[in-house]
Amino acid sequence: MASTTDIRNGLIINLNGELLKIIEFQHVKVARGGAKIRTKLRNIRTGQVVDNTFRSGEKIDTVRLEAIEMQYLYHDGNNYIFMNNETYDQIPMSDALFEEAAHFVKENETVKVLFYGSEAVDIEIPPHVNLKVVDTDPGIKGDTVTGASKSAVLETGYTIQVPLFINVGDKIRVDTRSGRYCERIKE
Repeated sequence: MASTTDIRNGLIINLNGELLKIIEFQHVKVARGGAKIRTKLRNIRTGQVVDNTFRSGEKIDTVRLEAIEMQYLYHDGNNYIFMNNETYDQIPMSDALFEEAAHFVKENETVKVLFYGSEAVDIEIPPHVNLKVVDTDPGIKGDTVTGASKSAVLETGYTIQVPLFINVGDKIRVDTRSGRYCERIKE
């Protein structure tokens, strides 16, 4: 058992028999009462987002997960298919679990899949990934100083705002936590 002081984004807890992932939290101090922690939680199985408030110091049931490196193979329309690198077992993962990470993971890349028992419950991807720009408006020489941006489609199909000097074929680093452009990668 952990307490509310251990709450952090991405932590998975068991609350009333449901597995919930903490999306965001905020400590709130009330004038005459004790401190409270407001949280937004996403149900792992259904994808539903709920709000919950914990009293400071309250015990919470954290879930211990096992991380297994798996290779993302393909999307079959309904599920994302992953293969265990050691046993070559293939498991389907629902769109609800993988939808956010799908913007940043290419086919045949290795990621850590988190399991609760035999059930896949989450994906762990690196904080930054390097992706190739496959479609954007052409850059204009001299547009490197202004703060203007344009849309660019990455090789995973994700659309992101990039500076005007980024061209088709450029590799860029993307922050997977915010989905924002970080920098252009020189090759």
